Formats: sequence, C-alpha cells, structure tokens
Amino acid sequence: MKKPRVLYVSQEITPYTGETSMGDVGSFLPQKTQESGKDIRMFLPRFGTINERRHQLHEVIRLSGMNLIIDDFDHQLIIKVASIQKLRLQVYFIDNEEYFPSKQMFHDAEGNFMTNNDERIIFYCKGVIETVRKLGWAPDIIHCQGWFSALVPMYIKKLYADEPLFDNVKVIYSVFDNTYNGELGENITEKLLYEKLEESDVSNIKKSTISNLHKYAVDYSDAVVQASSTIDEDVLTHIKNSKKPFMSYPGNEDYVNSYQNFYDQYIDKEEDSVKESILENKENE
Repeated sequence: MKKPRVLYVSQEITPYTGETSMGDVGSFLPQKTQESGKDIRMFLPRFGTINERRHQLHEVIRLSGMNLIIDDFDHQLIIKVASIQKLRLQVYFIDNEEYFPSKQMFHDAEGNFMTNNDERIIFYCKGVIETVRKLGWAPDIIHCQGWFSALVPMYIKKLYADEPLFDNVKVIYSVFDNTYNGELGENITEKLLYEKLEESDVSNIKKSTISNLHKYAVDYSDAVVQASSTIDEDVLTHIKNSKKPFMSYPGNEDYVNSYQNFYDQYIDKEEDSVKESILENKENE
C-alpha cells in the first residue's frame, strides 16, 4: 500500500521568502509530515525576490513548456525546482517572467500593490494543478496555505472535478493573518469566466478583497485551519457558519501533531489502495 500523499500549495516557504510565521509553517510542517511517513510535494510561486543562484533553482525541462490561457492569452508555464538540504525537502516553483519579475513579490518597484495580482494568482493556482497532472501524482490531501493559493479549492471542485487523479481528494485551506489592502483587481471574475465556469461560481469574489478571497476558498474546501493566533472576525464567523471541519489555532508548541491528526481523518487507506490500482492500470494501457 502506498504512502498517504499530501500536496502543499504555499504562499511562503522559509528560506525562500524570508523568515515569517507563514514561511516557517510552510517549511516545518511538510518536513514533519514527511517524517511521519507520508509522501509530500511542495509548490511555491517563483517570486522575483527569490535569489535563484543562492538557492540553486533550476528548470525542470520535462515539466516546463505548457501554456496556460488567462484572459484569452497564452502564458508560458516554467517549472523550477530546488532543495532545502537540511530539511531534506524538494520544492517546485511556478514561474513566468511576466508574472514574477525581478525583485518583486506582491508590490512593484514603487511599492504599489501589483495591478496584475489577479492574473498572477490564477496562473499560480492553475499552474500547480496542471503540473501535478503532468507528474501523474495523485494526492490524498491538498493543503492550501495563504490567500495566494485561494483559487485552488474552486479549481479542484469545479474545473477538475472529473479528473481521476483528484478522485476523493480532500482540500484543506489555512487562513493566516497575512493580508493586503484593496482588491486583487477589478476583473478577476471576467478572467475566470474564460474557463468553463458560470457567473454563480465566481460571483462571491467579484469584489476581490482579502476577506472575500478567504471566504471563497472556505466555501470550496473540505476543511479549514486557523493558522494564525488572530484572523479577521468576519472570516472566522464565515468559517463557523459553514459548518466545515475546523481546526482552531494550534499554538506554537506541538502544533505538528495537531496537523497530523487533522490530516489522518481524511485519509482512507482502502480508498488509497483502490485509487493506486486504477492509476497503475491506466499507466500500463
């Protein structure tokens, strides 16, 4: 029987995005999940603030070269990889020169919130899913960490609902207190409608504030984690009203066990074995 599989779709990972509480969880949690006997994959945007030479990023040719359509335009998807040697972790990076320019993360050179952050989040979330499909790696759990991963739950439940690779996958969304002012963009819903989506699928983020983006992710997730000691009260109320399984802030001590116990309730070992057999048979056809 294969190991349970957890896919991490992260917004920040230490050391690549600096030392923050979100970044620390983004590296330490996958490490401990791997040590607990699970198979993991980790994804991160290749933000322009990441020093590729220092961290030894290199392109994965066999995974690169796809084009993602956003707002009716093709955008090349480049996949890079690097290792956190001391943690024995490998990280995949979603890259594109237009969306991840040099020395920029969420703000431009003048310090303004980037006007194309709406397209960047679409590109990242869809890019992760398409790369996992190309890898042929079927996760049991997809754990999305931070608002830059907030579209993944919708993509999995709507656009990729018939994808055998994601049969029975459970999506967990972590809400951090990391935030931004204003909106991602005025036209994010119009850009999402170029996919096979209905107005009702995206209406809740027509005004793409941080609060609405969190709520949107919660609506399409199977379970939710409060990953910071305090989060927006409106979002917290929405989570509780959703009646979704919810893990409140686990604290700074021994929080890894809390996460592993939370994961284990969504991993069906018999179901995993059946899924693996199906995928192996498809590969042999």
